[in-house]
Amino acid sequence: MVDLKALQKEVMRNKVEKGFNTTDVAREFCRAYEELSEAFSKHDKNQHGVAEEFADVVIFILGMCEKMGFDLEKELVRKIEINKNRKYIKEKSPEGKDVFIRVKTDEDP
Repeated sequence: MVDLKALQKEVMRNKVEKGFNTTDVAREFCRAYEELSEAFSKHDKNQHGVAEEFADVVIFILGMCEKMGFDLEKELVRKIEINKNRKYIKEKSPEGKDVFIRVKTDEDP
């Protein structure tokens, strides 16, 4: 398994070493979104490089997590467990596509 905490530190070390942004979190959110948009564009055009764009997204997220003091690995494990236990109902959108609606419960409000 990959040690995401170590990757968070490595991403931040590289940012500092290269002189990249390490303080403007809002800008990092925008850059992560930009990379995700590039991934979608490549996917939509059936171009190569989607995985690399995903990697760029994760690099920005890892850096933000390190800057904000979040342990992304811990949060991912926690969230995956929450999602495994969530209940959903399937409905149809006006266009006839499947839409999944989360059922709120006392355990998962």
